[in-house]
Amino acid sequence: MKRRKIAVAAGFCFSFFLGTLMNLLFIPGFEHHQSNRVHRSDQEEEHADHLQPRAAERRVHRDSVSAEPRSSHPDLARQIHERYNEVVRYRQHRAPWSEAGNPLRPLERRRLMDLAQRGSSEQLKAAEMMNSRPVDFNHGSSFSPLPAKAKLDFDINLNRNMHNPSLMGCSDIDNVTNVQYLGSGYTKAVYKATINETFSVALKSVDFGGHDMENCVKKYASPEDCYRLASYKIVKEMTLLQRLQHPHIIKLHGYCYQDSNDITDTLTAITELGNPLEMIQLLQTSWEERFRICLSLVRLLHYLAHSPLGSITLLDFRPRQFVIVDGELKVTDLDDASADEAPCSSSADCFMEFPARNFTLHCSSQGLCQSINEKRNLYNAYRFFFTYLLPHSAPTALRPLLDTIVNSTGELRWGIDETLSELEKLLHLYSNGLYLQNTTQAPRAEYKRVVGASIAGDNYRCWPSYNHEGCLLSVFSIQEAMDVCESHGQCHAFVLTNQTTWTGHQLIFFKAGTASLVPDPDKVTFLRVTG
Repeated sequence: MKRRKIAVAAGFCFSFFLGTLMNLLFIPGFEHHQSNRVHRSDQEEEHADHLQPRAAERRVHRDSVSAEPRSSHPDLARQIHERYNEVVRYRQHRAPWSEAGNPLRPLERRRLMDLAQRGSSEQLKAAEMMNSRPVDFNHGSSFSPLPAKAKLDFDINLNRNMHNPSLMGCSDIDNVTNVQYLGSGYTKAVYKATINETFSVALKSVDFGGHDMENCVKKYASPEDCYRLASYKIVKEMTLLQRLQHPHIIKLHGYCYQDSNDITDTLTAITELGNPLEMIQLLQTSWEERFRICLSLVRLLHYLAHSPLGSITLLDFRPRQFVIVDGELKVTDLDDASADEAPCSSSADCFMEFPARNFTLHCSSQGLCQSINEKRNLYNAYRFFFTYLLPHSAPTALRPLLDTIVNSTGELRWGIDETLSELEKLLHLYSNGLYLQNTTQAPRAEYKRVVGASIAGDNYRCWPSYNHEGCLLSVFSIQEAMDVCESHGQCHAFVLTNQTTWTGHQLIFFKAGTASLVPDPDKVTFLRVTG
């Protein structure tokens, strides 16, 4: 009897356990959690197999089944999907290099879509950490976009040949040195780093402590979804950098996906490094260098107006979006660029508002504001660059043409084609010394030419000078150098150097005396003897 009671009790307990298990297996949401465990298991396998990228890539490709984000916040999901579609739209345009192979393979498309594989139960686990651990390479932060070894280092270089250098990947930035924080904006943080101790690059990644991430996480409490939203801006910029090949657009060297801060597939873009554009310093340089910056900018805007993607506008048009590389201006930030032309039903819809003035453009028969992207770029170039850099200390004979250029762009009477044509004309006049035809005259003073000699000291300062300790200016000819010397009360000699500027003008050191005349086989000195 006692054994029978024990058997009945055991059967009852087993039935209760079995029933509970069946309920758990079939309650709503269990399948989702089960898939999350499988997903985490796959991630662990990928981590263990990172030396087998092909197998990992097949596993990743297998998971790409849907492009529809499944965020628990409809508004956030809508924003993510809109940015995803924008990137896809830019990628669908062919570029000349795409015939040789597209570095953006289905793998990266999957990474754009991988939000679809995540559910709401995973979206909250990093919120507290995200608010307390900002990105910081230099102060030992626990977050590091550059771990010792990336989770996966896929071979993104499809064209390994001498005519098409390979893009860089995760393995190239595993052991970067001299990492230095350069700055950040609303979305991205930018760092300078050295690869193989010889090659300097810029590394761009989502700023976890930036405006976009902080506001998004506070509003939606979904760090991973917020990261996806922000990272699409970097993917968009990478896409545009590959589609828009131009001397005045920064080069994309590569990119890397890796896991950081409990967020999978964080993205780092590897780009060409430039020097920040400092307007205060630029105002202190020679007119020739300032003209070079403006000409670089106009050549860039002309290309953007006629790009393979259509007319592109830089919505965030500020000097900080540009850098200097070997004296040339290059745009470095394209995440806010747009090829969308504003639709309209009448000219009243084509209203452009700026701090100083407004413009109303024509509404075309196609229902688009005519040349609005081009005009917006051009007016921003006028108000941020032309007014400060073009007129001041320009050669006297060129000032009327410069005034016309500045006024015509400021009133938007010209388009980018006319502006570029006039600046190229200006370059021709300056490079060939034609600006001197109406100003040259016989020198009032006499000069003695001394070959194989230089003046070591006797410096004086002038503005603008290529050398802050002396008066080093560029001239087209010896005649112009004599004119400059006679216009300076301190000048009693000048020394010809072996250096030329980008226009072919020669650099000349103007001196206040001749007491320190020394032998120098590579120099020629002109001593002012009368006048």
